[in-house]
Amino acid sequence: MIFGLFTILAIYVISIALLIYGFFKIKKYQKQDLESKTSFTIIVPFRNEKENLPILLESFSKLNYPTNLFEVFLVDDSSNERFQLPIVNYQLSVIDNIRVSKSPKKDAITTAMQYINTDWVITTDADCIVPENWLLTFDSYIQANNVSMLAGTVTYKCGNSFLDHFQQLDLTSLQGATIGSFGLSKGFMCNGANFAYTKSLFESLNGFEGNDKIASGDDVFLLQKAIQKFSEKVHYLKAEEAIVTTKPTQDWKSLFYQRVRWAAKTSSYNSTFGKFLGLIVFFGNLSFVIGFFFLLFGIWSYPIFVLFAFSKFVIDYVLLSITNHFLTKTRIKSLLLSSLLYPFFSSAVALYSLGGSYEWKDRQFRK
Repeated sequence: MIFGLFTILAIYVISIALLIYGFFKIKKYQKQDLESKTSFTIIVPFRNEKENLPILLESFSKLNYPTNLFEVFLVDDSSNERFQLPIVNYQLSVIDNIRVSKSPKKDAITTAMQYINTDWVITTDADCIVPENWLLTFDSYIQANNVSMLAGTVTYKCGNSFLDHFQQLDLTSLQGATIGSFGLSKGFMCNGANFAYTKSLFESLNGFEGNDKIASGDDVFLLQKAIQKFSEKVHYLKAEEAIVTTKPTQDWKSLFYQRVRWAAKTSSYNSTFGKFLGLIVFFGNLSFVIGFFFLLFGIWSYPIFVLFAFSKFVIDYVLLSITNHFLTKTRIKSLLLSSLLYPFFSSAVALYSLGGSYEWKDRQFRK
């Protein structure tokens, strides 16, 4: 059993080391001084977000980008209260979501596509804030590169609670794995809170056809379909001026269900690399949990467990630290406690996602 767990650990360490290598292969992008040319439609699906939407819309008002080159569509997914449009300096519309599948967010994007006349679509979430050079940076990269899809970075705007610190570490690990996989030319993951693609690409892929029975995944499944057919036109935008900020969840139950929703789609990935990495990460964390209980019941000695835990901690720390420096330019907070808790949390999420139901936007979903 010791040999088996250390074999899993060795595979885990090698996998994370490859992601670290891939992270450095993706170079930071600095926008060029170009005349803005790309036209964007920003799509924001929402449900009961009257507190968050005004903040997001205000950040759109501060965008350093010609207002005649972008418009915003808010897609209302059966909110309990109607959202009153504020007066803004750009074109803003609210449309009702037309539900045709088990995925509200995919339906919202598909609904908005019927009204879009711009070349590019960029999606974000209602609880986000976009930086002032967001569209300017996307436009600069698009002009300089032959791309049809761009995945961007997302981070949290955290408070000082342990829950916030834990979520930041979790999201940092996901962002590190995302950037690293793109650096290895094995991109399989992205975040719909900062995701852009051409309308023509969306139509050529038949939108979300083939995975509309899965509640989430408006981002990763579309990305994986695009990579299968047009891999050379799918890039990652590693640019500090294009990082979108979102809010962490407010309690552990919401965090657990959110991560279950994210994990539930892993088994449906079209990416073999994505499935393999998901399994390696799962078994790497589960082996830590098993090792902990081996120590507790005297099956493992203390030095063996320390060696195991330290090896995992070191490789995790390298990926987390380089990613966190890119995201926030600050040190990781509550690192040790979060690192000890994370394998238990991650293993529980993965096991529950195999068949458990979860809540999302006041609705119940089942895998």
